[in-house]
Amino acid sequence: MIFDTHAHYDDEKFDPDRKEVLDGLFSSGVSGILNCATAIENFDATLRLCDEYKGMYAALGIHPSDCYRYKSMPDALSRLELAIRGADVRALGEIGLDYHYDFSPKEKQIPYFAAQLELAEKLGLPAVIHDREAHGDVFEHLRGFHGTAIIHSCSESAETVRQLCSRGHYISFSGSVTFKNARSVREAAAAVPDELLLVETDSPYMAPTPLRGTRNDSGNIRFIISVLAEVRGTDPEHIERITEQNAKRLLRVG
Repeated sequence: MIFDTHAHYDDEKFDPDRKEVLDGLFSSGVSGILNCATAIENFDATLRLCDEYKGMYAALGIHPSDCYRYKSMPDALSRLELAIRGADVRALGEIGLDYHYDFSPKEKQIPYFAAQLELAEKLGLPAVIHDREAHGDVFEHLRGFHGTAIIHSCSESAETVRQLCSRGHYISFSGSVTFKNARSVREAAAAVPDELLLVETDSPYMAPTPLRGTRNDSGNIRFIISVLAEVRGTDPEHIERITEQNAKRLLRVG
């Protein structure tokens, strides 16, 4: 069975056929999906999906590219905490830093990231970390974080991954590990201990090779698992089994 630890089925790209897609996935080998909200405006949609589907679990957070939406950080964080406390939420995220896009300036992203890490620690929830071209600052903030992080769609070096794993953080690989120019990502994938390895699709984004440019869904995780098995010198069934076990243990699902 497959556990997809990062997806966005509340995204409008699924509006035409969301029910058909999810019904098909849960009847054909997907045991769990962590749906990650990225803004306060997405919280209700994510929670409704989790109410509707037994295998869907909620992560709520404010993405670095969505910080610009809110004039008051204390108010936004208060609304986030209230939403988490009022529902069955298994992780805080997607949060982090994104220096590739400039939707929100660094000066706004960094305080949001730091405050949400504090909130994750306070609530005892794993933090789902978005890191795009911000490795140094993300790593520095995680030094002072005493909770557990999920490094989403890993793009860190093998050495950084080893350091993160030494602190008990989980490393999740998306379709990027299948890309032709992804040598460093595959090296990182080989460095993760079995007990800290996760897989994800980031649906509807990041479709793996050979499906790049199409709408992604959790069924495509088999391409990611296949590459992980190859670079780790094992078989896909082993990767499927350990990543499901890891996700269930981390998210506290039966």
